[in-house]
Amino acid sequence: MTTETVQIRVEGYGEVTARAGERLVLALERGGVDILHRCGGVARCTTCRVSFQEGEPDLMTVAEHDKLTEKGLLGQARLSCQIECAEGMAVTPLQTARSSGLEPGKAPAEQIEPDPEWTTRPGSSTEG
Repeated sequence: MTTETVQIRVEGYGEVTARAGERLVLALERGGVDILHRCGGVARCTTCRVSFQEGEPDLMTVAEHDKLTEKGLLGQARLSCQIECAEGMAVTPLQTARSSGLEPGKAPAEQIEPDPEWTTRPGSSTEG
């Protein structure tokens, strides 16, 4: 991970400063967003989901793809625990502690879990 910083626009929260390549869920939380991550950031629960207004990455982990497909959310949301921060992102957190009344959950690890295997998200600019 680099020490370069990037700005992430977060609807309802303003801008969050993140490290390029940092897990989005961690940057959001550190920036004051009470994002949920009930499974601890391992792509099992979908509570850390966000929607993108700008800067959605073309790549996604296979774990994210499979979980979003299972829950019928593929193409509608992304899992912030499976996304690396990059300049130009603008997101809306879809589930927060405040909106749900739930505790955020176990702290996610610094690196994406499970070990990422990458694929291209449906509808991306690099898709087949």
